Amino acid sequence: MSSQDSSDGQQCPLVVVGETGFQVSDEVYTVTIGATVPTGFENTAAEEVQEKIGANAKISKDRGRIYFQITTDKLSQVHHLRSVDNLFVVVEEYDNYQFKDSKEETLEDLQKLASKLPWSDALKVWNMNTTLKKKRGPHRQPQGPRGRGRGKANKVTLETDTMQTETIEADIVETDTVETDTVVTDTVVTDTVETDAIDTVETLTTQEEELELEAPTADQGEGAGGVRTPALEILGEQQEVPGQELGAKVLKFRVTCNRAGDKHSFSSNEAARDFGGAVQELFQWKADMTKFDIEVLLNIHNVEMVIGIALTEESLHRRNITHFGPTTLRSTLCYGMLRLCKPQASDVILDPMCGTGAIPLEGAIEWQQAFYLAGDNNDMAVSRTVNNICHIQKKRRDKGSISGLPIDTVQWDLCHLPMRTSSVDIIITDMPFGKRMGSRKNNWDLYPSCLKEMARVTRPGSGKAVILTQDKKCFQKAISRMGGLWRKHHTVWVNVGGLHAGVFLLKRTLGIFGQIAEDSREGKESKPHEEKPGEERKKE
Repeated sequence: MSSQDSSDGQQCPLVVVGETGFQVSDEVYTVTIGATVPTGFENTAAEEVQEKIGANAKISKDRGRIYFQITTDKLSQVHHLRSVDNLFVVVEEYDNYQFKDSKEETLEDLQKLASKLPWSDALKVWNMNTTLKKKRGPHRQPQGPRGRGRGKANKVTLETDTMQTETIEADIVETDTVETDTVVTDTVVTDTVETDAIDTVETLTTQEEELELEAPTADQGEGAGGVRTPALEILGEQQEVPGQELGAKVLKFRVTCNRAGDKHSFSSNEAARDFGGAVQELFQWKADMTKFDIEVLLNIHNVEMVIGIALTEESLHRRNITHFGPTTLRSTLCYGMLRLCKPQASDVILDPMCGTGAIPLEGAIEWQQAFYLAGDNNDMAVSRTVNNICHIQKKRRDKGSISGLPIDTVQWDLCHLPMRTSSVDIIITDMPFGKRMGSRKNNWDLYPSCLKEMARVTRPGSGKAVILTQDKKCFQKAISRMGGLWRKHHTVWVNVGGLHAGVFLLKRTLGIFGQIAEDSREGKESKPHEEKPGEERKKE
């Protein structure tokens, strides 16, 4: 059997292909795993990796990514992380890649680079990863979120040296400071700098469905869950593999390039096209943008470049929700918000504007010793929450585990909660941004009323609140009008569907509700003229 040098100069054995896929070795070795996470919660994700896997994570300069090393026997544990959206195994990383000034020279270098990379270990990890996923059907066509936060769709073509072409849909997303191009997407928008948080999703997949162990069998199909054998050996010379049957199908692949930076002479589309052509020539894989087996990632951030192979077919944040609303939060963002407030056993945790129940559901699954109340004034929202809870409970029953969840749902007026004073330990909620839900004008009345009622039901001295909002100006003004009942402790800036939002951790002071003037000096200041309701203008 031939072999190729690994990145550290040692010889590593090749993975030889049989009729049912790559041979799985019992060898345990160390690889680097990359993960995309909600921007702003990189430190939270690094803490979870240290806590659950025992690995030290490095936070990338490219926001929304972390990297950590594991031994291959811990690969299954990585899929159970609650704070990561997508996972990939790193083939090679460059901290200071020397891109040429000329576009032609740069693209030529990328073509040459493909044959020099240490693919062996990454491909073995990719193969091991297929045994951790349940057999699944073909990839679905992209069904990304509607409304704000998405760029326009553009046609791009991946051309290879064999003149095969594939026309696909791509989302081109640009920010004020850097240019960010996404070459191809499938089911969800590919996570890129400053645009990695999508708060509305259309398709559903639970984590349990993705993580059921099922070893590959000889009758598996062509989809990502059923690996087919390539016609040629994975590495080294292009030659026949001894014992391989004629007619074995080649692997299908695509290349996704995520690029951030304004000093590149090339576009993401061009980098993916040329690098993808070289990968195809090296392995003799077939380009397929939708029904691919392997997705090769080319992540470029200024002078940093990381080449990897995807380990997730679609984001891990699609795990709890089956009934979606107009502003459903991704489960990974919910986990980050929950972790900020450090739930303890017997805590009563309240989401007064639960929407589809994404936050309390994530909490009830991960921190089961607390009790969760999910409420909303909209009957459809309450119905969605109940359906999502029932879905998770049914999944648990089908697997023979305890199906009950420490969660209940109520329909209420969030400004007049049917709760006793000082009866809640933690409030955690996503407040209306005034864009998809509500309006900026209404927020000037809604926010103070909500924060006042939250202060009433929360325990003085020990109570906490974690609030997500993009209407930062209105929120800051509302806090100043609470008479010192809330103290802002920490803020995490996140990206939600392309919107710059804040997650505010508030601490409930010892002030007794009703004994402190509701309006402080700052609160009595006039609201901005353009934001004032007409009634207040008349009073002036």
